Amino acid sequence: MENAQNRPLLFTPITIRGVTAKNRVVVSPMCQYHSDDGGPGDWQMMHLGRLAVGGAGIIFGEETGVEARGRKTYMCAGIWDENHIPMYRRITDFIKEQDAIPAIQIGHAGRKASCHVATEDWRPLRDEDAEYGWAPWQGLAPSALDQLPRRYTPKAMDADDIRTVLEAWREATRRSMDAGYDILEIHGAHGYLIHQFLSPVSNHRNDAYGGDREGRMRFALEVAEIVRAAWPKDKPLFFRVSSVDGEGGIWDLDDTVALARELKERDIDMIDCSSGGISGDSEMPMVPRIEKFQAGFADRVRREAGIMTIAVGGITEAHQAEEILQSGRADLVAMAREFIWNADWTAHAARELGVEDPFDQMPHEYAFRLRQREKQKEMSINQGGAVTRAAYEKIFDETW
Repeated sequence: MENAQNRPLLFTPITIRGVTAKNRVVVSPMCQYHSDDGGPGDWQMMHLGRLAVGGAGIIFGEETGVEARGRKTYMCAGIWDENHIPMYRRITDFIKEQDAIPAIQIGHAGRKASCHVATEDWRPLRDEDAEYGWAPWQGLAPSALDQLPRRYTPKAMDADDIRTVLEAWREATRRSMDAGYDILEIHGAHGYLIHQFLSPVSNHRNDAYGGDREGRMRFALEVAEIVRAAWPKDKPLFFRVSSVDGEGGIWDLDDTVALARELKERDIDMIDCSSGGISGDSEMPMVPRIEKFQAGFADRVRREAGIMTIAVGGITEAHQAEEILQSGRADLVAMAREFIWNADWTAHAARELGVEDPFDQMPHEYAFRLRQREKQKEMSINQGGAVTRAAYEKIFDETW
């Protein structure tokens, strides 16, 4: 008989503030490029509903823009309009019906704005794209620097721009609450606006938002403060970081630990430890995409900043996830593309780790049928102990 002491940690509930997830499996945000003027539709309902039915405890949607100019593409998700609220509410209500926690990641693309979708390798929009309703627009950035050439060099944000964008974060937070989300994550990674302020590669300012690490962290911390003030006190707030810049970058893990300590002081509950997104010409190497390749980042941030962390990246197997949790390197384990390949990964992982009733991770509409199938198999093979599997297979072969 399974008990709490021998239950895998991956399938032990976790409570953060007033929210309890049934297990420690997280569906990481995955951009779908299927939104209509920022709003989700049937595709997102299918995509996220499918993942919620699969048993994960926390379900993130996709990186969601706090304002229209802060998205990468015309098809990116957003929550800058009141009309978006009921669209997301339809999805969050369903996720909750599946005993999962709906979570949203909000962010701003900054200088990564104004491009085509992922299937076109994010190539920049050009003037000729306006013919199809996709006119290029100017992005914002801490400094007027491109990483990849755009039709318009990004505008270096002035004081009014900073105030406007901070207010957009506040309003997006309020809308996220009204849309039924129970966890919110600030996207401070992957070369988007917050990360652009953090890295010396992209931030060449000489005012209070640039210069030394303290100045470059100012914008990130102001976002954290304004979001935490607008987000209910009983709901968790996460922050995703690029633990290190990309190849040739400058922002490193020492910087991330320092940032995590400051975020903890501002009541951020968990650091989601990713990497990459900004590159330069330093000797910083590319992070190799190997098994559990970012778990070490989560481990060090957790130990040295004294804050909960999420491990993500290169995790595909149940025992990998369990080992990360058992070793104390992270508090939650997140996956993205593995869920595209196997939306029911969570239930399969429960079986692999020896959970007594792995089907309990799924909705009862599925669980009772799967339990029934297991009982029927057992009964067919061992009716009263009179028929062995080998004898049964022989009878079946001879009969048919």
